[in-house]
This record gives sequence, C-alpha cells and structure tokens, in this order.
Amino acid sequence: MDTEDRRHKILGVARREGIVNVTAVARTLGVSAETVRRDLRTLEGLGLVRRVPGGAHPVESAGFETTLATRTRRYVPQKTRIAAAAADLLGAAETVFIDEGFTPQLIAEALPRDRPLTVVTASLATACGMAGRESTQVILLGGRVRGGTMATVDHWATAMLAGLVIDLAYIGANGISREYGLTTPDPAVGEVKAQAIRSARRRVLFGIHTKFGAVSFCRFAEPSQFEAIVTDTALPAAEAQRYALLGPQVIRV
Repeated sequence: MDTEDRRHKILGVARREGIVNVTAVARTLGVSAETVRRDLRTLEGLGLVRRVPGGAHPVESAGFETTLATRTRRYVPQKTRIAAAAADLLGAAETVFIDEGFTPQLIAEALPRDRPLTVVTASLATACGMAGRESTQVILLGGRVRGGTMATVDHWATAMLAGLVIDLAYIGANGISREYGLTTPDPAVGEVKAQAIRSARRRVLFGIHTKFGAVSFCRFAEPSQFEAIVTDTALPAAEAQRYALLGPQVIRV
C-alpha cells in the first residue's frame, strides 16, 4: 500500500466511524503508530481532519458531511449537558427556532413542558418529537428535505423564516472559528441558519468542543452575533476566554 492509498483509507475510517484511533488503525493497516500520526498531520494540514489525543476527527466540508445517525453516537453525555444548559437560557422567550441536528433535538427535549411555546424548526425529527406536547405549537419549515439530516432547506424555508420574528434562535455549526466565523458544508443549510439569525431577537450558539477551530465550506455568521456560546469543558478555558472577548458569554458544562 502506497502513502496516498494509506491516507485515503485513514480518511475513510474517520468519515465512516467519526473518529480515527491511531493504535487501532495502525494495527489494521500493518504500519507503525508513528506512521499513522504523520499521515494524520498531513491530513490535518489539508483541512480534512482535526487531531485529538490518540487520533483525529473528520472535518466536514463541501464534499463530506456526517449523517444524523453518526452524530447520535458521538459525545452523547457532553451533548446532553450542552442541551440542558442551552435550554436554561430560554428566559421569557415564547417563540423559539431550533436548528437541525442531534444536539438541537436534545435542546428541544430539555425545553419546559409547563408553559406555552411556539417552536419553529427545519428538522423533521425535532418537529415530530415536539408535536405531541400539549402546550407546544410546532411550525415546520417547508422545502427540500436533506436525506442525511432529515431537515428542510432552500428558498421555501428561508422565505418562511423571513416572515417571522423569533424571540430566541438556537443555532449550531459544523465549524466554529475566531478567524473564519461559523461555517457549514452546504450553502442551502447556511442560508437557513443565516435567515434564522436575522429573524431572531436573541441567539444562542451551541457546539461540542471538536467544532472549535474547525472550518467548513460556507460561512453564515460570526461569534459576535450571539449572546452566549454553550460547549463542554474539553474546550480549554483559555480558548473559551478568547471567544468571550468577541462578545458572547461562553458557558462550559
């Protein structure tokens, strides 16, 4: 196996499993752990993975995006804590936009059941999960449904959002960077997120620590547009402080 083939296989593992474990991949490919580490450094330099202790995660880009099923298997305890902390920021909001994805589903579940709420979402899963609540009105944005995330996009969704004034928007991103802002692989998804931000009086950004420093294809917002960023404690305190200097409160849970 030549170098390019080996790196292609390593990237394939990252994208299929959501993570590369250096020891396991080295054993599978019959090479040293140091060889795998060198390959990961190269792949990171190309913007295809982000290294973490013991391995690496794939970076989502114009040509690759993880599926909703993959997201439900990774960092579930951390995402559950993030969702609970984000839901605690609801305040007096009566109309709420909830983004597509797995963590937004957890945020929706954590919202109070004992008060009237109107939830606007592009996510079919979130809409179905909230529709049975007695005190919750659900508005599902129309549009083309993306099979990987089961969420709607395109001009139908953005036109609906443009006609609304939302008290609070919960927004996620595939990449969160101080230099490049908030990014996502799909331009159509970026447009929905951007319109939700424009339509909202208040905005909360949430994301697991692996999203920070990652950069995807389409920029749709800046960290300074949010009142709060909710993440987990694996994001170093010093890095959290750098984001706080841009304006938002940074909450690590």
